[in-house]
Amino acid sequence: MKKVFIRTMGCQMNERDSEVVAGLMANAGFALTDTVEAADVVIINTCSVRQHAEDKVWSEVGKIDKGTRMERRKAAGAPIRQKPLIGIIGCMAQNYKEAVFERSPAVDFVVGPTDIAEIPRIVTSLLADGDLHRRRIWETEAQSRPEEIYHTGFHQDKEHAFVVISEGCSNFCSYCVVPYTRGPLRHREHARILDEIEKAAASGIRKVTLLGQNVNAYTSGGVDFSGLLEKVNAVKGITEFSFVTSHPRDTAEKLFTAMAGLEKCKKYLHLPAQSGSDRILKLMNRGYDAKYYLELCAKYRKIIPDGLLTTDIIVGFSTETEDDFLATYRLLEEVGFDAGFIFKYSPRPHSAAFTWQDDVPKAEKERRHALVLELQKKISVNRRKKR
Repeated sequence: MKKVFIRTMGCQMNERDSEVVAGLMANAGFALTDTVEAADVVIINTCSVRQHAEDKVWSEVGKIDKGTRMERRKAAGAPIRQKPLIGIIGCMAQNYKEAVFERSPAVDFVVGPTDIAEIPRIVTSLLADGDLHRRRIWETEAQSRPEEIYHTGFHQDKEHAFVVISEGCSNFCSYCVVPYTRGPLRHREHARILDEIEKAAASGIRKVTLLGQNVNAYTSGGVDFSGLLEKVNAVKGITEFSFVTSHPRDTAEKLFTAMAGLEKCKKYLHLPAQSGSDRILKLMNRGYDAKYYLELCAKYRKIIPDGLLTTDIIVGFSTETEDDFLATYRLLEEVGFDAGFIFKYSPRPHSAAFTWQDDVPKAEKERRHALVLELQKKISVNRRKKR
């Protein structure tokens, strides 16, 4: 059996996509391996949210290619290990398409997020060609995924499962590449979602995380997100479930009330603020201001007093002044998040802000980043002590 190694970079959605690919490859007769050295096929599931994430991918491909070439030179008459097929999938694949081959000639195939059902066929075709007839394949044009890919039964964790409830995003935040790499927002039918969860529970899964770029916007067949949570809560065998990620614009008191009343629902909300400056929030096209966000957090804390609350923050966005930064700093102080994921802004190809001047100096971004990290660290410690 040909062996496949899958490396995942990025968010939980990518983790689930890698599980989907692993299940598809296993069903197609491939074996999964935990090491690059043993692999006939290496698949790297990529992230394009920040430049640093992309740089790690190019570095990884370079290491694999260089390692194989060094082994060949050392062979000295011993059986020579052939270079494995290398595939780039996920958001970078969709973002760069065939340009990936120009950046890294070692890559053999490129597959976007909506085309992952095609990976077994592509790999089988390339392996059949042999080294002398190797060609490059890219698939990045599909508009949606076939429902069947979510039902291979493969889960990396035997007690926990990621379950996709919606794909893509239509928010078009000015800094974000996701609508361009994963397409517009599309919701799966709630009956299909529940069927996947029920089958996972029957296999021994006890915890579930519902995934979407904006879970709060979910709606299918008259069932909204709160209604879906109620249905998941009723699934026998599941003892706990949670969800990510929530967009503040689509978050309402109704969700908090539902969370409080559902015994299996983990009392945890990830609510990305991104900035505390109204001017920056408007430039980011977030659809809310700081006052609205603060009121939302206050309602959550009132309805779910012991609930965990986390956030995302971007510092150094285009034209961000010291006053804008201080507004973000004050927002963190006022809310008191249990944890925060703090990022330095980097322009993303295809996003609206990509053409704007990235005018906050690197050193200033690093200073603001360090200040917010230190503040959040102190807040997190205090929150844990209170708990």
